[in-house]
Amino acid sequence: MTETDAPRQADIWTATKRGARILFAAGTLLLAACQSIVPKGQQPAPPPPPTGPDVTQGLPTDTERHRVALLVPMSGTNAGVGQSIANATTLALLDTKADKLRITTYDTNLGAAAAVNKALADGNRLILGPLLADDARVIGPIAARANVPVISFSNDVSVAGKGTYILGYNPNQSIERVIGFAREKGLSRFAGLVPKGVYGERAGTAMLRAVEQAGGNVVALETFDRSAGSITAAVKKLQASSSYDALLIADSGRVALQIAPVVRKNGGANARLLGTELWNTDNALASSPVLRGAWFASVSDGLYRQLATKYRARYGNAPFRLSALGYDAVLLTVRIARDWKVGTPFPAGRLRDSGGFAGIDGAFRFNRDGVAERALQVSEVGAGAFTVVDAAPRSFAD
Repeated sequence: MTETDAPRQADIWTATKRGARILFAAGTLLLAACQSIVPKGQQPAPPPPPTGPDVTQGLPTDTERHRVALLVPMSGTNAGVGQSIANATTLALLDTKADKLRITTYDTNLGAAAAVNKALADGNRLILGPLLADDARVIGPIAARANVPVISFSNDVSVAGKGTYILGYNPNQSIERVIGFAREKGLSRFAGLVPKGVYGERAGTAMLRAVEQAGGNVVALETFDRSAGSITAAVKKLQASSSYDALLIADSGRVALQIAPVVRKNGGANARLLGTELWNTDNALASSPVLRGAWFASVSDGLYRQLATKYRARYGNAPFRLSALGYDAVLLTVRIARDWKVGTPFPAGRLRDSGGFAGIDGAFRFNRDGVAERALQVSEVGAGAFTVVDAAPRSFAD
């Protein structure tokens, strides 16, 4: 468990408590030594009543600041991402000069249930995190029983609701945005390639709904298992089934680099390739001639690049892209904290503000299911760079 309290992370109460324990231990040893030399038959004098402060377990009561818990992996395979998010929350506190928030970090890698129970016992009234959907499934119900909202960094919409809010990047929204843009540009016959598994199933469902809403037609939808043979077979099935003028590749940029050449050689030479938010973090796409002209939807990177520069200057390395979620979660909390009385439950109703919030990743708001709706931009893959071809709305009023 680590403490974030701008401008320093160490909690002075921890040092005070440790000092009290040391003094208490020293006094106990001294008393034991005195008892060993008391003559037989003579009763030692009773110890004087304690006059110092009580030493209690957990964090001390804070009457001037809101206690907010950050639950992320600080050890294990995802420790790098967790540390990056934690560092970003510190930067957000510094940038906003938030003197009414105290953020304490708890390591979910040591056990999600243990982390949330410790956070609740320490008096935290809001939980930021966890990162993983499986942890959110454990943490959400426990926090709900204590009337403490959870703002998770997961993108799995199945864990949203009943006091748990999802702040992660939802692939369904990026699919809807890019297909809507393609339809506006006159494309009407859509095909899709989705990986086998839960992500692919959800992406395929999102594509079918998005095309229907946009007034287009889905002419083919195939799955693959990411092996070269499976990719080739899926592309050839698309070719045999029908012609298409737009093809959604619902997978990472790395996989798209494998698929695109096969598509160009097997019936999709002139098709417009479409991608998801996963493409946003893969700059290698811009070095591939076969992907030139492809479109994908994602959050804007303009403000994130500023955050990344500031992060490198302070911590000496580059942040993970997900660090922006930690930064924005603090901005959201700071805004609501203006009217949040210290010591009272977090006003969760404020999370439903229809006007939304502004952050590093642009405008967002939580829908009635507790899932963050985001204002997304559409970018085009060019020669060596991405170009924004349809900017994200600045607010939900635009």
